[in-house]
Amino acid sequence: MVSQSAAPRTGSTDINEQPRSALKTGGTLNLSIQQWISQYNVGQVDGTQGDAQAILAMTQPRLWFLDESAKPSPNPDVLAAAAVTGTNPQVVTYKLNPAAIWSDQTPITWQDFATQWKTRNGADKRFQISGSTGYDVIANVEKGADEREVKVTFREPYADWQSLFDPLLPGTALDTPAEFNTGWIEKVPVWGGPWKIGTADKTAQTITLVPNPGYWGVKPVLDSVVFRALDSAAITDAYLNSEIDQAPGRQPDDYKRLAGAARTKIRSGGRWDLTVLTLGSKGPLADVRVRQAIGAAIDRDAIAKAQSSGLPFAVHTVGNHFLMPSQDGYADNAAEYGKLDLARAKSLLEQAGYAGKPLKLTYVVSASSTSTVPQLIQNMLAQAGITIELRKVPGNDFFEKYVNTGSFDLVSFRNVDQVFPSLSYPVFLSNGEQNYGRIGSPEIDKLIGQAAAETDHPKQIPLLNQIDVLLWQEEHSIALFQTPQILAVRDGLANFGAFGLRDDRQYVEVGYLK
Repeated sequence: MVSQSAAPRTGSTDINEQPRSALKTGGTLNLSIQQWISQYNVGQVDGTQGDAQAILAMTQPRLWFLDESAKPSPNPDVLAAAAVTGTNPQVVTYKLNPAAIWSDQTPITWQDFATQWKTRNGADKRFQISGSTGYDVIANVEKGADEREVKVTFREPYADWQSLFDPLLPGTALDTPAEFNTGWIEKVPVWGGPWKIGTADKTAQTITLVPNPGYWGVKPVLDSVVFRALDSAAITDAYLNSEIDQAPGRQPDDYKRLAGAARTKIRSGGRWDLTVLTLGSKGPLADVRVRQAIGAAIDRDAIAKAQSSGLPFAVHTVGNHFLMPSQDGYADNAAEYGKLDLARAKSLLEQAGYAGKPLKLTYVVSASSTSTVPQLIQNMLAQAGITIELRKVPGNDFFEKYVNTGSFDLVSFRNVDQVFPSLSYPVFLSNGEQNYGRIGSPEIDKLIGQAAAETDHPKQIPLLNQIDVLLWQEEHSIALFQTPQILAVRDGLANFGAFGLRDDRQYVEVGYLK
């Protein structure tokens, strides 16, 4: 039996922080990813997969780095300065590093900002976007004092302006619908970050990043970072065979095998990491009573306890779609909508007309996942008379062909690093591009508009919690639990591991100790 301590607070980190002088020059970092990356354009509807976003961010200019509390500070390689320079209307002025250039040797200028705004604000429906939040309230993007100064004017106040244009993408590589939608399939056509894609071997399912020779800023210590698509079940063995240098210990069996491995340190932290059950709205699920019955039939505490077994930390339920426990403003808003009550579940099903006829639903599961959550939920819903078919689909198809297209009744996955509330708005707006279950309401939409425009953070928190209460009532999705970061990492690796809320993961400081 593993003795358990309190889970790391949200924001805590463990990365073996070291100065560059303590690191060897060169070396390779080998990492696993969930699937082969088919779409690298983070602004495109199929570009929301987390590994794709992480790899893209290494190859493109990052405007901001986040500290342990998720507070942004400018990346000096790209931003000389950025600030709100007007409040009525809100104006943000960016001053770019005059040395910043794209891989095609053109300078990074205000026009790249203008193109990102025009392609992602939702005005031109030919651009298949992943979300317009923030870009849709910009009135204009124009040249400032020179080509390297950008003046962004908003139609209404926008709190999370620092979440926009980051990473910045090359305007010339996505300014037409064809380039935007298909020009980034399985490739990064132009880059402007510290890394570039060296090789992409679809047969071996590996993507190798190498330093960008034209990068003007802080250059990587490592010679390469190799990403390899692996099924979850294969990751621990790959780590123990020294094929990769990091492996998650979130599952008890994995943790047990990894904790005693040679040349290994277990690093833990508190990341924004929420496992969520997303519900569809087709057929029986169009009735909110059926969705609420599902919420009443699920024992979230039992699911969290099952995830905790054999781990060094107890995994806890989360009662909020925007904030993690221990984050400022967190409130548990689940109420009866996230509480086990079988009698209530059966009553709601009777009211919805399922007293005598069976209710059968499909739960889409990635074949590469080792999570026990789908089986647990299947068993729980059976107690309320709901039959669940677990439909396993190929890991490479899970998001693109099923989740993103709304082809499910139930589906569960992890949402990570949603540290700006606005990153979640496209998930909850009724016409939001990432609202795959198509559940929402005019009231939720109105409150999201108010929260987005509230630049005073203490005043924004109550609005987020009001929205959250309504999300639970609608049973839009059921927040399940926060997973602590528990990672097995090669013991000689520095500036790498459990980053918590930190986001400076362009990996330029990662390396092996001398």
